[in-house]
Amino acid sequence: MQITANGITLEAEEYGPADGIPLILIRGLGSQLIHWPAELYQGLAAKGYRTIIFDNRDVGLSARCPADHAPGDAQAILALAASGAPVPAAYTLADMANDVVGLMDALNIATAHIFGISMGGGIAQTLCINHPDRLRTATIVMSAARPLTSGESGHDVLARLLSYPMERDAYIESWVQEHANHGSPGFPMPEADIRAEAERAWARGVDAEGINRQVLAVLSAADRRADLTRVTLPCQVIHGVDDALIPVELGAEIAQLIPGCDYHAIKGMGHIITPSLAPSIVEMVDDFITRRGDKTT
Repeated sequence: MQITANGITLEAEEYGPADGIPLILIRGLGSQLIHWPAELYQGLAAKGYRTIIFDNRDVGLSARCPADHAPGDAQAILALAASGAPVPAAYTLADMANDVVGLMDALNIATAHIFGISMGGGIAQTLCINHPDRLRTATIVMSAARPLTSGESGHDVLARLLSYPMERDAYIESWVQEHANHGSPGFPMPEADIRAEAERAWARGVDAEGINRQVLAVLSAADRRADLTRVTLPCQVIHGVDDALIPVELGAEIAQLIPGCDYHAIKGMGHIITPSLAPSIVEMVDDFITRRGDKTT
């Protein structure tokens, strides 16, 4: 369904009881709502949660959000960075956090539990800092609080993260390679299923410039470490020991910064929640909310 939120259109889907406890899942860089395993959102729905998944701005069926002042083409971004000039972002993670609040408003949700992965974990942190009154709990997965350029030049990070236009078959192969590079080795996903997922993503809309605008939002984000020490909301961090993209130590750092934060380091988990990993995540989330959150509607 198409939802107007924060002045833009977002594609969203709901699972579970309409009067259930609201739980919003927030995806990472360049990915779409179809990348959530059904075992995750259906598993949470079966626990009684009103589970909401959506495409972030600039991906899938949600609105594209270009800005005249900000480039989206990868080569243009790299050229600007190489010149030494600042590379402006079309929007910020705070804007994307406001998208989540707008989604809640549109769905008449006063407060919700949130679950964010990677970039979505950065959005979840931003919600904890800027909108704690709208949250019940936060689960922050495979994310970092410090700028991703820490210890690495901004140009190198850009070159690694930027996307380029590609044809359908090349995109499918790139998603297979993404699983090989950053998947969860202890919870592998069959290659046939990876390819089918990539085909669905391609059919819904893959936009390199939109993904690059998300990249710039992530890389322009402020260091959140000091702010996280003042978060009083019940939080938990989940991170893969085998995460080859964002090291597990950066997830542990978030847990150490947030007072009273729960922490789970999962062996065999990388930077993708696969169908075989999802049931364990469902149990962790439900246990956490049962112990430390609010399961009343």
